[in-house]
Amino acid sequence: MEGFSLGPLLFRWGGLLIILGIAAGLLLAARESKFRNYDVGIISDLFLPLIIWGTIGARLWHILTPPLSSVQLGLTTQYYLSHPIDMLALWIGGYGIPGALIGGIIALFFFARANEYSFWQLADLLAPSFALAQAIGRLGNYFNQELYGLPTNLPWKIFIEPAYRLVGFETVETYHPLFAYEAILNFAIMIFLLWLARRFADTLKTGDLFLAYLGAYSAVRLLLEFLRLDVSLINGVNINQVFFAFVFISAGFYLYWRHRPVQKL
Repeated sequence: MEGFSLGPLLFRWGGLLIILGIAAGLLLAARESKFRNYDVGIISDLFLPLIIWGTIGARLWHILTPPLSSVQLGLTTQYYLSHPIDMLALWIGGYGIPGALIGGIIALFFFARANEYSFWQLADLLAPSFALAQAIGRLGNYFNQELYGLPTNLPWKIFIEPAYRLVGFETVETYHPLFAYEAILNFAIMIFLLWLARRFADTLKTGDLFLAYLGAYSAVRLLLEFLRLDVSLINGVNINQVFFAFVFISAGFYLYWRHRPVQKL
């Protein structure tokens, strides 16, 4: 179920859908570049730094905040520190979206600075693409039998193979398709951002679209974490939920501050 073979080559659905998501995001970013009268070449120049630093950030987040499924397999932070080679074995363990966001933002900042672009303009350009790439990439979680939610008997429940069930849920067969909820909501965020960019083109400030993306996606993740079983805990606290709560509040406050009414003296 995780993939298929062509001769000696094994293709995993999860990886293929991530690649498809990135490709779709690039196409959308190129389209938005034309809409904004930017040089489309910026997208191809940005591609490699974003992928490299996004992957590094996502991997480090997983290593430092492994979810319960990894901990149950012995893939703890201490394990990675004592087996540093396995940190580079990207097929062992997984990745964390918070780290991918941090790594991507760092790459974008230094790219903009080195090439004398506006960071906020580039971030606005890429915001809908981020949402689209995440939406498509999330579908790979179905084939990997991961990122499912609490047990449920709702009509859209999904069956999880016994080998992929968490400890304590060995006899529970059906769960919320949490990855599907996030994929659908990410598509909705993409549509909302594209509409926002066109409907309020004359009133939006540079950076507003990216802040709206951060706020909307953080709200989605913050709420969906309540349904998630395979959480990342530090001292009993869901660190992903804390991270997204912080981003949601920060993005919302900054948007409000930028558009606050200014009283004239």
